[in-house]
Amino acid sequence: MIHRPNLLVYPMCGIAGFVSNSFSKSDLVGMTDLIKHRGPDSDGFFYDEKKHVGLGHRRLSIIDLSNAANQPFYSENSRYVMVYNGEVYNFKEVGNQILANKGNEPIPHSFKTHSDTEVLIEAFAMWGTMKLPEKLNGMFAFAIYDKTEERLFLFRDRVGIKPLYYFHREGEIAFASELKSLVKLLKGKRKLTINQSAIHQFLYLGYVPGEQTIYNEISKFPAGHCGIFDKGKLHLEQYWSPEKIIRNETTTNEEKGIKQLDELLTKSVERRMIADVPLGTFLSGGVDSSVVTSIAQKLSDRSINTFSIGFKEAKFNESEWAEKVAKHLGTEHHPFLLSEKDAIERVDLITKSYDQPFADASAVPTMLVSEMARKHVTVALSGDGGDELFMGYGMYQWAKRLSKPHIKYGSPFLKLGLSLSPKSRDQRAAWMFAWKNSQRIKSHTFSQEQYFFSEKELSKILKNTPEELQWIDEGFGKLNRSLYSDEQQALFDLKNYLKDDLLVKVDIASMLHSLEVRVPLLDHKVISFALNLHKDLKWKNSTSKYLLKEVLAKYIPQELINRPKWGFGIPLGNWLKADLKYLIDEYLNPEIIGDYGIVEPAIVEKLKRAFFEKGKDYLYNRLWALVILHKWLKENEA
Repeated sequence: MIHRPNLLVYPMCGIAGFVSNSFSKSDLVGMTDLIKHRGPDSDGFFYDEKKHVGLGHRRLSIIDLSNAANQPFYSENSRYVMVYNGEVYNFKEVGNQILANKGNEPIPHSFKTHSDTEVLIEAFAMWGTMKLPEKLNGMFAFAIYDKTEERLFLFRDRVGIKPLYYFHREGEIAFASELKSLVKLLKGKRKLTINQSAIHQFLYLGYVPGEQTIYNEISKFPAGHCGIFDKGKLHLEQYWSPEKIIRNETTTNEEKGIKQLDELLTKSVERRMIADVPLGTFLSGGVDSSVVTSIAQKLSDRSINTFSIGFKEAKFNESEWAEKVAKHLGTEHHPFLLSEKDAIERVDLITKSYDQPFADASAVPTMLVSEMARKHVTVALSGDGGDELFMGYGMYQWAKRLSKPHIKYGSPFLKLGLSLSPKSRDQRAAWMFAWKNSQRIKSHTFSQEQYFFSEKELSKILKNTPEELQWIDEGFGKLNRSLYSDEQQALFDLKNYLKDDLLVKVDIASMLHSLEVRVPLLDHKVISFALNLHKDLKWKNSTSKYLLKEVLAKYIPQELINRPKWGFGIPLGNWLKADLKYLIDEYLNPEIIGDYGIVEPAIVEKLKRAFFEKGKDYLYNRLWALVILHKWLKENEA
């Protein structure tokens, strides 16, 4: 059973800062205040006017409500100062290593607080830049300033669970947990320009990928990296990547695999259940959330809180299954039913909260379930990562099909035949066979599985294709073993879709309501196991996520496991033809399209007619992406 210790501090918060003689303390306070929702309990600042350095912090108190571990936090020797967002779950082990190996290092003989914050900064003082992050098990984004050497260090966790954005040019740098803080800091001081390449990639994928943002001047700090800003220049170093942990040999023994995965998941969930505030889980009734909830309930000495969102449209309503799982496990379940009215009231939050175009419409139910959960708990566990690690998406079967030689050569004929079919489903599938560049087959497969614009469509609808398109990186470099096409697609999604869409969606939606979300399936030890699990134990006997389901079968009956997968989608196509139609009328009318001059008005009108009049329902996500883009542009005019 989980016993909740006292006086631990997990700083789930927001951070901001800069090294620049162009910005003042009032700028620091302004950019930090803008992310108050990430840490409503307190704020703190470090500002050195002579050295032009500022660090800001907003704190969400999870455990230990005292001021002992407020930030910025200073090292024992006073040389280093840190602002930190995240959790290091193994901080006790790291702390013990520090105390056992202190030698002549200027570190404490014991710690003043019971926080991972103090352990983290003393670990940096002992081990330095590159050795530090590889010792950490957790999710984090943090900045450490060395007052002696006048250097700034930035770190982001392995898979990018915690966000970090930055602005850099010769001689200065600024960073923040959310894009809005940097926009506020830079507007009026630096010219911000729209990244046309990001618009192209957004319409292709539904999110802005890689290190790009919607602004040319601001970047995402890459996952699995540390950065050193010294003498006006930023140097990035990679300390982890999923490619590096792929081994020559894979786990093929099913019985051994089930036992090992169950143990890894149990340990991961156990680490993430330490809290002195109410804790619960998101429970959709699907495999990933069910296995996390099952293990959490097994470990708890009381009924845990579980939360689900359902929809009035039966096809999209998984709440019945969530309730069945909750009943079997004996959780304290809180189901919520979502209506079009609920969605309409929150659509505006997508463009306002996500700071740049973001077309994942499941952000709406994610915001709602976060809002509802926050009324009962401060921490929630989610099942994110299971599909990418254990092959849960249908696109992985598409990846296998499209890799076959006869499909490659026959793709033009398949495209033509399916496009002539009277069935909307066949017409949608036709676009799968219409890739423009075989070197970008993974991003194309994702794009069309998600119903966004293909590369060929974009070449027609965009008025001006950027000269230097920053394509999403689809290469993996030299690996220790060759990957099959479905494995490659899953790795691509782990590095891109998971990081730049799913984790962004959950982070913004949850922190909007000051709710901390932890992701047990993305423990780096679980990731290592999954990437080295033979693919036949992920997809077996036409069953996706096979081994994960075998672990889940230890906790709930098979009839609650073996059922169709709906995912966490919403009936967006239906809503756009009904109460959300006003969005198309308002943001995709010829006047708005003409004002911004990004896409061809005639093609947009053709898309609208095909969707509303010709039964091509699959076009809904293309129209939604265009709505989100033009809504964002209108709201963010200079």
